[in-house]
Amino acid sequence: MSTLPAFGTNRIRREDLPKGGNLCEHCTAKCCHYIAVPYETPTEAADMEYIRWIVLHEQATFFKEDEDWYLLVHVVCEKLGKDYRCGVYETRPQICRDYTFDNCEYDEDWTYDFYLETHEQVWEYTEARFQEKGQDIRSRKPDPLAVVA
Repeated sequence: MSTLPAFGTNRIRREDLPKGGNLCEHCTAKCCHYIAVPYETPTEAADMEYIRWIVLHEQATFFKEDEDWYLLVHVVCEKLGKDYRCGVYETRPQICRDYTFDNCEYDEDWTYDFYLETHEQVWEYTEARFQEKGQDIRSRKPDPLAVVA
């Protein structure tokens, strides 16, 4: 039986970790529950239409950190065990080897100042950011009285 805390429960604070301790032993492997990749900053409405298409797919969202855009995919590593330990630790990918708890998000609340998770949010952002004055970027609404042959 695992002694690791469940998500959202009280756990050791980073500053209370004993010298030489391993923060990963107190974590629920937040870093193994997503993939975040840099994404080219959109510069026009057409770029946002592509982003809107992406967020229509399950578990895909976007966030900005400073002015940098990221595609965030909410997906769990297939090698993460029920005890939150890596099942391939000795042969884990280099990106995992390079990642240390000195800069991990163990105690961060995962809130973003800018976060897009629905295609409606992308559409609203697109209108606010890229719509020229007097121009409507949305498609015309269908005429409900039009007869379809």
